[in-house]
Amino acid sequence: MPPESGRPTSSDFPVQWPVTTRWTDNDMFGHLNNAVYYAMFDTAINGWVNTTVGVDPVSAPWLGVVAESGCRYFAELRFPDPLVVGLGVTRLGNSSVTYRLALFERDAVQAAAIGHWVHVYVDRSKRRPVPIPDQIRPLLETALVE
Repeated sequence: MPPESGRPTSSDFPVQWPVTTRWTDNDMFGHLNNAVYYAMFDTAINGWVNTTVGVDPVSAPWLGVVAESGCRYFAELRFPDPLVVGLGVTRLGNSSVTYRLALFERDAVQAAAIGHWVHVYVDRSKRRPVPIPDQIRPLLETALVE
């Protein structure tokens, strides 16, 4: 079946991050609660950045804080589905990065949900914006998409 117009496919995302569902992720309607999608997006972003560049988010002098997020749903997902978060960078500013995200069943072509996420990097103690750290910017550049 061809992809629906406007609905992203897995090939639209340079990073593919596997995530697993948990029994408690299902809500009373038998599908993943909407908050779980956000947790999976957050997990994929931070897992990719932290494991790829070896940053310890607890001791780094800066933080990537969420300034904005959103999600649009196309299909239900549920436990125990193995899933993949597709991740791309759509904007790379001085102190902020905007991610385009999608959640897929493991072997699916079309996204079950798409999202966006903005991180602003701030000084850990002063909580004021700082430039995207030099350790992270080159990694983010590898995931730039239009």
